[in-house]
Amino acid sequence: MASNLPHATRRQLLVTGGALFAWSYLPHFARAADARDPRFIAIILRGALDGLGAVPPIGDPSYAALHGPIALSLTGDTPALPLDGFFALHPSMTNLVRLYGARQATIVHATATAYRDRSHFDGQDVLESGYAGAGRTDSGWLNRAVSVLPKGERIAARGKALGVGPATPLILRGGAPVTGWTPSTLPAVQDDLEQRLLALYRERDKALATVLTESLDIEKIAQREAGGMRPVGGNVIEAMRTPARGAAKLLAADDGPRIAALAFDGWDTHANEGGATGRLAQLLAGLDAAIAEFETGLGAAWKDTVVVAITEFGRTAKVNGTTGTDHGTGTVAFLAGGALAGGKMVADWPGLRDEQLFEKRDLKATTDLRAVLKGLLVDHLNIGMAQIEGVFPDSTSAKPLRGLIA
Repeated sequence: MASNLPHATRRQLLVTGGALFAWSYLPHFARAADARDPRFIAIILRGALDGLGAVPPIGDPSYAALHGPIALSLTGDTPALPLDGFFALHPSMTNLVRLYGARQATIVHATATAYRDRSHFDGQDVLESGYAGAGRTDSGWLNRAVSVLPKGERIAARGKALGVGPATPLILRGGAPVTGWTPSTLPAVQDDLEQRLLALYRERDKALATVLTESLDIEKIAQREAGGMRPVGGNVIEAMRTPARGAAKLLAADDGPRIAALAFDGWDTHANEGGATGRLAQLLAGLDAAIAEFETGLGAAWKDTVVVAITEFGRTAKVNGTTGTDHGTGTVAFLAGGALAGGKMVADWPGLRDEQLFEKRDLKATTDLRAVLKGLLVDHLNIGMAQIEGVFPDSTSAKPLRGLIA
């Protein structure tokens, strides 16, 4: 499938402190011999995040009219949080703006995958599979990344990646080993029952016995490190905070995994999206709380951590008749973690005039999301340039965006 994104050049525009800088692609040298013990966490925001609502381009003269009653501003009872004089952050994301000020967060705007239709199902498949088009759900890009981690580094020696939730997300499915974990809703079982079950399965089904052993090992780490976190229903913020808190403790443990993926649903804001308050505000507050839990729970390991929050596509620039936004194209990606060279807005801003919008309705994507993800995998996980194209097939035009990692 052909991409409508412009061909990547050897430079990307970085917006920081209100100025535009050209960031050259510089060679990166492997850091296997140093003391780094990196963690990488991918958060999938399912339903399509309104990037113009989450990170409003206050300085664009067309923004306020397009977003109408849900447009944010730097004044009023609940003002947006200024970032660089042009962009601001939604007021619900007080933790992320703190990390941005501490150079531990980066925001990529006007970004998208190569997908240009507006089906949630196909868009999510493209986002998580890492393929250029829909219909390829045999494996996910993060699983393929795990399979090519450099031998001899700590992250490769820590074993399986962690899929958080009742089902392993597509992004982590594939040939590389993955362990699943979700906050338990069942009482703990006695060790003797565990051993009887394991003995039974070892006699009848060795493969299932292996899976059960791995699951019990992860659950024991969770009980030890996270106190057996239990999900909280009905509260948007707690529904994101709770699994993040448990996953953070698992990732922080010396014997725990180093790579994880989890998904948060509900970002489809067709109606009653809200501006500074309302539905989107609650969702963003939940994501902000989850990132805070990773920072707190990882402790000293936070300095070697990258969290990336991504969504399948954006939403329309113009508000619809139900005070919401419809399926769109360009959106934002949030990066957080102590391993980042943060405090930057990454944006080759296309503008919001009618003739600048994609198909006269959406924020135009000018940065290929795969370039961002490639840059993180190459510079943070030390995946080689020869292997990265296998992680994201048919994406040679999306050159890794370098300079995101400190």
